[in-house]
Amino acid sequence: MPRNPQTSLPSEAPMPVVEVRPVPFRELGVPEPLLRVLAADGKTDAFPIQADTLPDSLSGRDVLGRGRTGSGKTLAFCIPLAARLCAAPWHDRMTMADYRRLIKQDRRRRHDERVADGFLPHPRGLILVPTRELANQINDVLAPLAQMSGLETTTVYGGVRYSRQARDLRAGADIVVACPGRLEDLLRQNMLTLADVEVVVLDEADEMADMGFLPPVKRILGQIRPDAQHMLFSATLDHGVDGVVREFLRDPKTHSVDEPTAASDTMTQHVFEVAKSDKSEVVRVLASGKGRRILFTRTKFQAKKLAKSLTHNGIPAAELHGNLSQNQRDRNLAAFENGAANVLVATDVAARGIDISNVELVVQVDPPEDPKSFVHRSGRTARAGRTGDVVTLVMPDQRREARRMLKAAGIRVKSVEVRHESPEVLALMGERADAVNGWSLDQAQPAGNPRRTRGGAAGASKGGGRRRRGRNADAWELPDIALEAEADAKAFAHLPADGVIDGTVDTSEAASRDMAASDGGATRLTPGKARRRRHEPRRGAEAEAGARGKAGEGTSASDGKSGKSDGNAKRGGQRGKGRKYVERQERLAQGEATKERRSADHGRADRTDRRDGRDMADARGERRGGAGGRRIHRKDENRIVVDERSEDVKRHERRMAARRGNAPAPRRHRSKMHKVPFRTR
Repeated sequence: MPRNPQTSLPSEAPMPVVEVRPVPFRELGVPEPLLRVLAADGKTDAFPIQADTLPDSLSGRDVLGRGRTGSGKTLAFCIPLAARLCAAPWHDRMTMADYRRLIKQDRRRRHDERVADGFLPHPRGLILVPTRELANQINDVLAPLAQMSGLETTTVYGGVRYSRQARDLRAGADIVVACPGRLEDLLRQNMLTLADVEVVVLDEADEMADMGFLPPVKRILGQIRPDAQHMLFSATLDHGVDGVVREFLRDPKTHSVDEPTAASDTMTQHVFEVAKSDKSEVVRVLASGKGRRILFTRTKFQAKKLAKSLTHNGIPAAELHGNLSQNQRDRNLAAFENGAANVLVATDVAARGIDISNVELVVQVDPPEDPKSFVHRSGRTARAGRTGDVVTLVMPDQRREARRMLKAAGIRVKSVEVRHESPEVLALMGERADAVNGWSLDQAQPAGNPRRTRGGAAGASKGGGRRRRGRNADAWELPDIALEAEADAKAFAHLPADGVIDGTVDTSEAASRDMAASDGGATRLTPGKARRRRHEPRRGAEAEAGARGKAGEGTSASDGKSGKSDGNAKRGGQRGKGRKYVERQERLAQGEATKERRSADHGRADRTDRRDGRDMADARGERRGGAGGRRIHRKDENRIVVDERSEDVKRHERRMAARRGNAPAPRRHRSKMHKVPFRTR
């Protein structure tokens, strides 16, 4: 009798559950000052990637870290960066008072070095990242640790002005968090040197390889001394990342915690098949909950359109994509972080580097094109041990491609056909948030970049002030009024002073009132209002002088009454043509044209004297804002040429110029246009 295979096989013994004990940072050799900073932020135990890499990175060894997104890699290299570059090495017998004294001494030494002649910024730490958002996120994590170590940090990336970055570098930034493109540009301009870099970090190296940043990364690493410590963190080692490891890392210690494409155990995946006609309503329902949620689209146009549609339906939504300036990106992210908008509609530009806590739901409105993007999009939720849900919406024509992509990403989830009223959709929506009608980003987030203000986002909300340090930490310092007044004075130094007209002081009531307001400081004028008020006395004097001149001309006629009536008749008939035009016609009628022709016959000397006298004064009066009428153009006069051609003609000419380059234009034999329609005024 054959044996039953189900009963003959021995039963499998249950696998023992190994409970992993969290490792405190203190046991990993983190200095005491940095432990205090971490404890103040509620971080006492290390994540697995941190527990594996910190002993080697704190000792100065090159490290190669591999792990999925959200595993805590940022803190894994920020802690050794701040500890190794600190000027006061911590030991057990040191007190915090001694530590602070050494930090102050090092700051004074570096200050003297900066004010010396020929100072060239030379940071000691460098972090290379692929995106601007990731640079800002890393800088936010690194700044408290660096401040405790007596170090200054700055970010360097494109899309913003050079002035702020150059100022921070000259102020003595010790650690630079940079994107390769802008950093290489500053190096070419000799704004800094990398000769003194002791620790260099490459974060998201695989993303830099995908974006084509590896050539500039290799050129930058070639300027760093070989004995510097190199730390590279990447999810995969493809697309040339392994070549960077072999060329620049010296005997690195490899730490791999999770598979690169592995999903978090606290993340729940959902695949919803929706009809094209019902997709927008499903998205609206999923975005209506109270918790934070990120909606990913494939294109920038779709992200902008979806954010506008949600906001119009009473769901405040901020957008994040490549068509926004850095100022707009930071403002939208700040609105999402501080809770002004619970929905962030983004493209893949937010798939990496966005570390915002308590993101409950990630909705992939459009499935990504590759499995790596799918993993990184999903990694915006369920971070640092928290739970989260990921929804992928698939339309009927996307089923096959979505199934292939999910299989490559290691996601095995059965798809479900849903509508906007399905219980699966309502369960993920959670508690519905109240509708907010008329919401706008300008009302929710103050104007300006929250990262450039003195106090960050909080400083912007407090009116541009900055938080004090020390005991009065809750007090706010307002900007220095004297410094702002000095800056305004420099900006308007080229304008005439209040109440001064051609070297004489205007004693009118308006001028006295303006000078009293400016001296008292009670009324602070905007630059535009200040400029207009400075010009008002001069314009009033010119109008008065013109009126006196016209009155004199009228009385100097042979018949005063008839001259006055003739002048009034002329001005009445020419009303509406402009004061400059009327004055010009009156001078021509009284023989000014005859005198100018006679002076031309008398020679250059007489003509020069006349121009230095009355005619130059008249020309200055006419050129200042005059419009319309016939003019006599002089040799030393600037002419204003107005192109009256249509926009289609101008656009065609620009296209032809771009196509031809410097080559001459082809001759048109049958053109009906014999003269270009330009008008001078």
